[in-house]
Amino acid sequence: MSSFSRPFLTLLTDSSALPAAEQLSDSPPVIAMTEEGWRVEALCAETDPEAFFPEKGGSTREAKRVCTGCAVRAECLEFALTNDERFGIWGGLSERERRLLRLQRRDAISA
Repeated sequence: MSSFSRPFLTLLTDSSALPAAEQLSDSPPVIAMTEEGWRVEALCAETDPEAFFPEKGGSTREAKRVCTGCAVRAECLEFALTNDERFGIWGGLSERERRLLRLQRRDAISA
């Protein structure tokens, strides 16, 4: 871990705040991300934002390729679903794909 402080991250140093199973002296410190702290780790932050918001009918291939290797893809997708993001590629899914996922989740809940 680098020595600089990262925004949106909190370092938990009090071992009493951890479950007993995680209170091992040789384990690394636990880093808890705040609600939107995942953005710091997002690969898209290092990429051209226009790839994630293509023109109507434009290719989403490049954005989805970036998302494939992203460690916070699930958090990004959940953010988009929770906040009803209607545009762009979020968590590797297009607007249409997110809409379908929302409907599938809604159907699963009501079943």
